[in-house]
Amino acid sequence: MSRASDTAYDKIRGHLLSGEVWPGEQLTEERLAEITGVSRTPVRDAVRRLESEMLLVRNESKRIFVADWSRDDIDEMFTLRQMLEGHAAERAAQRITQEQIDHLEEVNRELHEAVELAEPDVASFLNANRIFHEIITDAAQSPRLKQVLAMLVETPVVLRTARNYSINDLQQSARDHDELISAFRAADASWARAVMGSHLRRAFHTFADATEAAE
Repeated sequence: MSRASDTAYDKIRGHLLSGEVWPGEQLTEERLAEITGVSRTPVRDAVRRLESEMLLVRNESKRIFVADWSRDDIDEMFTLRQMLEGHAAERAAQRITQEQIDHLEEVNRELHEAVELAEPDVASFLNANRIFHEIITDAAQSPRLKQVLAMLVETPVVLRTARNYSINDLQQSARDHDELISAFRAADASWARAVMGSHLRRAFHTFADATEAAE
């Protein structure tokens, strides 16, 4: 894969995850070439990669659209995340270092601060939440698991609906993280897996309900 293709991929993916586009919105190679500053050939390579990640889709006439996720799609995505991140939490509980636990606590303090503001800082919440889960995945020491999870965690619909979280939803997420840290400190793999499972199932219902409300 050429450097121009990698540049196009990074810029288009960032554009899709920025919240500036909506599920079902049509995109053209010409527009994507303008966004990325490269020619249409590397744009085509990047689009193929993003199709494989299910961030972009083509219709029968080969037009390009931002992927539109139904409630069933979201349910499947979170079911897979529950299985995979539950496994990651279980592995992490047996392998996590003290330095990584300290990092989790630091990031979760930032997350708590973001959600306890009079007007919650959702952007900071999303960033801290992403880093928190990445630390757990890194602690699981499974490159394959990390690669698969990257396709499930960052999707436009997740980022869009997160902005519809209630204050209670945000605060509950922070409390779930507190309990995960306790499970890691106890090196209790079963506890860590159970907490991650309930954390993600609760998130599914929040995301799905927010998507329906937005529609």
